[in-house]
Amino acid sequence: MNDAVTSPAGSCTLNVLHTTTYRYSQPVEHAQQRAVATPPDLPWQAVTAHDTLIEPAPTHQHVRIDAFGNRVQHFMLDVPHTQMQLTCSSTVVLTPRWQALDAAASAPWETVARSLRFHAGQPFDPAAQFVFASPNIALHPGLREYASPSFAAGVPVVAGAMDLMRRIHADFEYHSESTEVHTPAMQAFAQRSGVCQDFAQVMIGCLRSVGLAARYVSGYLCTVPPSGEPRLVGADASHAWVSVYCPVAGWVDLDPTNNVLADTRHVTLALGRDYSDVPLLHGVIVGGGAHGVDVAVTVVPVE
Repeated sequence: MNDAVTSPAGSCTLNVLHTTTYRYSQPVEHAQQRAVATPPDLPWQAVTAHDTLIEPAPTHQHVRIDAFGNRVQHFMLDVPHTQMQLTCSSTVVLTPRWQALDAAASAPWETVARSLRFHAGQPFDPAAQFVFASPNIALHPGLREYASPSFAAGVPVVAGAMDLMRRIHADFEYHSESTEVHTPAMQAFAQRSGVCQDFAQVMIGCLRSVGLAARYVSGYLCTVPPSGEPRLVGADASHAWVSVYCPVAGWVDLDPTNNVLADTRHVTLALGRDYSDVPLLHGVIVGGGAHGVDVAVTVVPVE
Protein backbone atom coordinates (compact mmCIF):
# COMPACT_ATOMS: atom_id res chain seq x y z
CA MET A 1 0.00 0.00 0.00
CA ASN A 2 1.22 3.50 -0.83
CA ASP A 3 1.72 5.35 2.46
CA ALA A 4 1.22 8.66 0.65
CA VAL A 5 -2.45 7.90 -0.01
CA THR A 6 -4.76 9.96 2.21
CA SER A 7 -8.07 8.37 3.19
CA PRO A 8 -11.20 10.50 2.63
CA ALA A 9 -12.83 12.06 5.67
CA GLY A 10 -15.11 9.63 7.48
CA SER A 11 -13.67 6.64 5.67
CA CYS A 12 -12.67 3.31 7.21
CA THR A 13 -9.61 1.29 6.18
CA LEU A 14 -9.87 -2.46 6.69
CA ASN A 15 -7.45 -5.34 6.33
CA VAL A 16 -9.01 -8.65 5.24
CA LEU A 17 -7.26 -12.01 5.47
CA HIS A 18 -9.18 -15.04 4.16
CA THR A 19 -7.65 -18.52 4.11
CA THR A 20 -9.44 -21.58 2.72
CA THR A 21 -7.77 -24.98 3.11
CA TYR A 22 -8.93 -28.23 1.50
CA ARG A 23 -7.49 -31.50 2.84
CA TYR A 24 -7.93 -34.75 0.92
CA SER A 25 -7.73 -38.35 2.13
CA GLN A 26 -6.11 -39.38 -1.16
CA PRO A 27 -4.00 -37.42 -3.65
CA VAL A 28 -5.77 -35.16 -6.11
CA GLU A 29 -4.20 -35.88 -9.49
CA HIS A 30 -5.66 -32.89 -11.32
CA ALA A 31 -7.79 -29.88 -10.40
CA GLN A 32 -9.53 -27.10 -12.31
CA GLN A 33 -10.64 -24.34 -9.96
CA ARG A 34 -12.51 -21.04 -10.20
CA ALA A 35 -12.01 -18.40 -7.49
CA VAL A 36 -13.84 -15.12 -6.85
CA ALA A 37 -11.42 -13.72 -4.30
CA THR A 38 -10.42 -10.18 -5.33
CA PRO A 39 -12.49 -7.22 -4.04
CA PRO A 40 -13.40 -4.75 -6.81
CA ASP A 41 -12.69 -1.04 -6.93
CA LEU A 42 -16.05 0.73 -6.57
CA PRO A 43 -17.03 4.39 -6.17
CA TRP A 44 -17.13 3.85 -2.38
CA GLN A 45 -14.45 1.13 -2.11
CA ALA A 46 -10.78 1.58 -3.03
CA VAL A 47 -8.58 -1.51 -2.99
CA THR A 48 -5.13 -0.26 -2.07
CA ALA A 49 -3.47 -3.68 -1.77
CA HIS A 50 -4.34 -7.25 -2.68
CA ASP A 51 -2.46 -10.53 -2.86
CA THR A 52 -3.59 -14.07 -3.66
CA LEU A 53 -1.43 -17.07 -2.78
CA ILE A 54 -2.33 -20.55 -4.06
CA GLU A 55 -0.53 -23.64 -2.73
CA PRO A 56 0.55 -25.76 -4.48
CA ALA A 57 1.43 -23.23 -7.16
CA PRO A 58 -0.85 -23.41 -10.21
CA THR A 59 0.56 -24.86 -13.41
CA HIS A 60 -1.67 -22.47 -15.35
CA GLN A 61 -3.95 -19.55 -14.46
CA HIS A 62 -5.78 -16.67 -16.04
CA VAL A 63 -8.24 -13.94 -14.98
CA ARG A 64 -11.46 -12.82 -16.62
CA ILE A 65 -14.32 -10.44 -15.78
CA ASP A 66 -17.66 -12.24 -15.61
CA ALA A 67 -21.10 -11.03 -16.68
CA PHE A 68 -21.66 -9.30 -13.32
CA GLY A 69 -18.32 -7.46 -13.34
CA ASN A 70 -16.59 -9.79 -10.88
CA ARG A 71 -12.90 -10.60 -11.23
CA VAL A 72 -12.74 -14.40 -11.63
CA GLN A 73 -9.45 -16.30 -11.36
CA HIS A 74 -9.24 -19.67 -13.11
CA PHE A 75 -6.33 -21.94 -12.20
CA MET A 76 -5.15 -25.48 -12.83
CA LEU A 77 -3.24 -27.75 -10.45
CA ASP A 78 -1.59 -30.48 -12.45
CA VAL A 79 0.59 -31.95 -9.70
CA PRO A 80 -0.58 -34.56 -7.14
CA HIS A 81 -1.54 -32.93 -3.83
CA THR A 82 -3.35 -33.84 -0.62
CA GLN A 83 -3.90 -30.23 0.46
CA MET A 84 -4.85 -27.07 -1.42
CA GLN A 85 -4.80 -23.66 0.22
CA LEU A 86 -6.02 -20.31 -1.08
CA THR A 87 -4.94 -17.27 0.95
CA CYS A 88 -6.22 -13.81 0.04
CA SER A 89 -5.17 -10.59 1.75
CA SER A 90 -6.62 -7.19 0.94
CA THR A 91 -6.55 -3.64 2.22
CA VAL A 92 -9.58 -1.54 1.31
CA VAL A 93 -10.66 2.03 2.03
CA LEU A 94 -14.43 2.40 2.44
CA THR A 95 -16.08 5.80 2.10
CA PRO A 96 -19.50 6.56 3.67
CA ARG A 97 -22.17 6.57 0.97
CA TRP A 98 -25.59 7.00 2.58
CA GLN A 99 -25.41 10.50 4.10
CA ALA A 100 -27.76 11.89 1.45
CA LEU A 101 -30.09 8.88 1.28
CA ASP A 102 -33.69 9.80 2.05
CA ALA A 103 -35.67 6.56 2.05
CA ALA A 104 -39.00 8.39 2.20
CA ALA A 105 -38.13 10.45 -0.88
CA SER A 106 -37.48 7.46 -3.16
CA ALA A 107 -39.95 6.61 -5.92
CA PRO A 108 -43.08 4.59 -5.13
CA TRP A 109 -42.27 0.92 -5.38
CA GLU A 110 -44.99 0.30 -8.00
CA THR A 111 -43.39 2.91 -10.27
CA VAL A 112 -40.03 1.21 -9.95
CA ALA A 113 -41.51 -2.23 -10.60
CA ARG A 114 -43.30 -0.99 -13.73
CA SER A 115 -40.10 0.58 -15.05
CA LEU A 116 -38.36 -2.81 -14.88
CA ARG A 117 -40.95 -4.64 -16.99
CA PHE A 118 -40.31 -5.37 -20.65
CA HIS A 119 -41.90 -2.91 -23.05
CA ALA A 120 -41.43 -3.48 -26.76
CA GLY A 121 -39.37 -0.75 -28.36
CA GLN A 122 -38.38 0.81 -25.04
CA PRO A 123 -34.81 1.03 -23.66
CA PHE A 124 -33.65 -1.91 -21.57
CA ASP A 125 -32.69 -1.19 -17.96
CA PRO A 126 -29.77 -3.50 -17.03
CA ALA A 127 -31.18 -3.79 -13.51
CA ALA A 128 -34.09 -5.79 -14.95
CA GLN A 129 -31.95 -8.95 -15.11
CA PHE A 130 -32.20 -9.08 -11.29
CA VAL A 131 -36.02 -9.25 -11.25
CA PHE A 132 -36.23 -12.90 -12.29
CA ALA A 133 -35.86 -16.20 -10.48
CA SER A 134 -32.33 -17.62 -10.16
CA PRO A 135 -30.91 -21.03 -9.22
CA ASN A 136 -31.30 -20.59 -5.45
CA ILE A 137 -34.23 -18.15 -5.42
CA ALA A 138 -37.69 -19.01 -6.72
CA LEU A 139 -40.48 -16.52 -7.28
CA HIS A 140 -43.08 -17.90 -4.90
CA PRO A 141 -46.52 -16.63 -3.77
CA GLY A 142 -45.44 -17.19 -0.16
CA LEU A 143 -42.58 -14.72 -0.56
CA ARG A 144 -44.89 -12.15 -2.12
CA GLU A 145 -47.38 -12.59 0.70
CA TYR A 146 -44.63 -12.11 3.30
CA ALA A 147 -43.34 -8.99 1.50
CA SER A 148 -46.73 -7.33 1.00
CA PRO A 149 -47.04 -5.64 4.44
CA SER A 150 -43.87 -3.68 3.63
CA PHE A 151 -45.14 -2.60 0.21
CA ALA A 152 -48.55 -1.05 0.60
CA ALA A 153 -49.73 1.24 -2.19
CA GLY A 154 -47.46 4.23 -2.72
CA VAL A 155 -44.73 3.18 -0.25
CA PRO A 156 -41.31 4.53 -1.35
CA VAL A 157 -39.16 1.69 -2.63
CA VAL A 158 -36.22 2.22 -0.25
CA ALA A 159 -38.52 2.70 2.75
CA GLY A 160 -40.35 -0.51 1.89
CA ALA A 161 -37.11 -2.44 1.44
CA MET A 162 -35.81 -1.19 4.78
CA ASP A 163 -39.03 -2.23 6.50
CA LEU A 164 -38.76 -5.68 4.91
CA MET A 165 -35.17 -5.92 6.14
CA ARG A 166 -36.28 -5.05 9.68
CA ARG A 167 -39.02 -7.69 9.62
CA ILE A 168 -36.73 -10.45 8.34
CA HIS A 169 -34.19 -9.56 11.01
CA ALA A 170 -36.91 -9.83 13.66
CA ASP A 171 -38.69 -12.94 12.33
CA PHE A 172 -35.73 -15.15 11.38
CA GLU A 173 -33.26 -16.83 13.71
CA TYR A 174 -29.54 -16.80 12.93
CA HIS A 175 -28.53 -20.46 13.25
CA SER A 176 -25.22 -21.57 11.79
CA GLU A 177 -26.12 -25.27 11.63
CA SER A 178 -29.57 -25.01 10.05
CA THR A 179 -28.57 -24.67 6.37
CA GLU A 180 -25.81 -25.42 3.87
CA VAL A 181 -24.31 -23.35 1.07
CA HIS A 182 -26.69 -24.82 -1.52
CA THR A 183 -29.86 -24.44 0.60
CA PRO A 184 -32.55 -22.74 -1.53
CA ALA A 185 -34.24 -19.60 -0.27
CA MET A 186 -37.62 -21.33 0.14
CA GLN A 187 -36.20 -23.86 2.59
CA ALA A 188 -34.73 -21.12 4.78
CA PHE A 189 -37.99 -19.19 4.46
CA ALA A 190 -40.03 -22.21 5.58
CA GLN A 191 -37.89 -22.88 8.65
CA ARG A 192 -37.41 -19.17 9.49
CA SER A 193 -33.72 -19.70 10.23
CA GLY A 194 -30.36 -19.72 8.53
CA VAL A 195 -27.15 -17.75 8.11
CA CYS A 196 -26.41 -14.47 6.36
CA GLN A 197 -26.60 -16.14 2.94
CA ASP A 198 -30.14 -17.33 3.73
CA PHE A 199 -31.29 -13.99 5.15
CA ALA A 200 -30.07 -12.32 1.97
CA GLN A 201 -31.60 -14.83 -0.43
CA VAL A 202 -34.96 -14.77 1.34
CA MET A 203 -35.04 -10.97 1.18
CA ILE A 204 -34.04 -11.00 -2.49
CA GLY A 205 -36.84 -13.46 -3.23
CA CYS A 206 -39.35 -11.23 -1.44
CA LEU A 207 -38.23 -8.14 -3.39
CA ARG A 208 -38.30 -9.94 -6.74
CA SER A 209 -41.71 -11.39 -5.95
CA VAL A 210 -43.19 -7.87 -6.02
CA GLY A 211 -41.34 -6.98 -9.22
CA LEU A 212 -38.29 -5.20 -7.81
CA ALA A 213 -34.68 -5.78 -8.83
CA ALA A 214 -32.45 -7.22 -6.11
CA ARG A 215 -29.00 -8.75 -6.27
CA TYR A 216 -26.82 -10.81 -3.95
CA VAL A 217 -23.66 -9.25 -2.52
CA SER A 218 -20.90 -11.38 -1.04
CA GLY A 219 -18.12 -9.91 1.05
CA TYR A 220 -16.87 -9.41 4.57
CA LEU A 221 -18.14 -7.71 7.72
CA CYS A 222 -15.90 -5.98 10.23
CA THR A 223 -17.56 -6.64 13.57
CA VAL A 224 -15.28 -4.69 15.92
CA PRO A 225 -18.02 -2.62 17.58
CA PRO A 226 -17.88 1.07 18.42
CA SER A 227 -17.58 1.78 22.14
CA GLY A 228 -20.77 0.86 23.97
CA GLU A 229 -22.41 -0.92 21.01
CA PRO A 230 -22.96 -4.69 20.67
CA ARG A 231 -20.93 -6.88 18.37
CA LEU A 232 -22.72 -7.66 15.11
CA VAL A 233 -23.55 -11.18 13.94
CA GLY A 234 -21.15 -12.73 11.42
CA ALA A 235 -17.74 -12.15 12.98
CA ASP A 236 -14.73 -13.80 11.37
CA ALA A 237 -16.62 -15.24 8.42
CA SER A 238 -17.64 -14.38 4.91
CA HIS A 239 -20.80 -12.30 4.84
CA ALA A 240 -23.68 -11.63 2.45
CA TRP A 241 -26.30 -8.96 2.03
CA VAL A 242 -28.79 -7.49 -0.45
CA SER A 243 -28.69 -4.70 -3.01
CA VAL A 244 -32.06 -3.28 -4.10
CA TYR A 245 -32.44 -1.04 -7.14
CA CYS A 246 -33.80 2.50 -6.90
CA PRO A 247 -33.67 4.58 -10.11
CA VAL A 248 -32.48 7.79 -8.39
CA ALA A 249 -30.42 6.48 -5.48
CA GLY A 250 -28.99 3.60 -7.52
CA TRP A 251 -28.31 0.29 -5.80
CA VAL A 252 -28.95 0.48 -2.05
CA ASP A 253 -27.19 -2.16 0.07
CA LEU A 254 -29.10 -3.62 3.02
CA ASP A 255 -27.90 -6.21 5.54
CA PRO A 256 -30.93 -8.13 6.90
CA THR A 257 -28.77 -10.27 9.18
CA ASN A 258 -27.91 -7.18 11.21
CA ASN A 259 -30.71 -4.77 10.18
CA VAL A 260 -28.34 -2.08 8.90
CA LEU A 261 -27.35 -0.34 5.70
CA ALA A 262 -24.15 -1.93 4.40
CA ASP A 263 -21.58 0.83 4.59
CA THR A 264 -18.06 1.35 5.89
CA ARG A 265 -17.80 -1.97 7.73
CA HIS A 266 -18.93 -4.07 4.77
CA VAL A 267 -16.31 -5.05 2.19
CA THR A 268 -17.85 -5.95 -1.17
CA LEU A 269 -16.27 -8.97 -2.85
CA ALA A 270 -18.71 -9.97 -5.61
CA LEU A 271 -22.19 -9.42 -7.03
CA GLY A 272 -24.61 -11.94 -8.52
CA ARG A 273 -28.16 -13.23 -8.72
CA ASP A 274 -27.61 -15.46 -5.67
CA TYR A 275 -24.86 -17.42 -3.94
CA SER A 276 -24.48 -19.83 -6.86
CA ASP A 277 -22.97 -17.02 -8.99
CA VAL A 278 -20.26 -16.04 -6.50
CA PRO A 279 -18.83 -18.94 -4.42
CA LEU A 280 -15.28 -18.20 -3.35
CA LEU A 281 -14.05 -21.52 -4.79
CA HIS A 282 -15.69 -23.84 -7.26
CA GLY A 283 -14.17 -26.51 -9.46
CA VAL A 284 -13.58 -30.08 -10.55
CA ILE A 285 -10.97 -32.50 -9.19
CA VAL A 286 -9.73 -35.94 -10.21
CA GLY A 287 -9.07 -38.15 -7.19
CA GLY A 288 -8.98 -36.85 -3.63
CA GLY A 289 -11.29 -39.32 -1.89
CA ALA A 290 -12.97 -37.79 1.16
CA HIS A 291 -12.17 -34.17 1.92
CA GLY A 292 -12.50 -31.55 4.63
CA VAL A 293 -12.38 -27.77 4.44
CA ASP A 294 -11.25 -25.14 6.94
CA VAL A 295 -12.01 -21.44 6.51
CA ALA A 296 -10.42 -18.66 8.54
CA VAL A 297 -11.37 -14.99 8.06
CA THR A 298 -10.01 -11.98 9.89
CA VAL A 299 -11.24 -8.42 9.24
CA VAL A 300 -9.60 -5.65 11.25
CA PRO A 301 -9.66 -1.86 11.02
CA VAL A 302 -6.41 -0.03 10.34
CA GLU A 303 -6.03 2.60 13.01
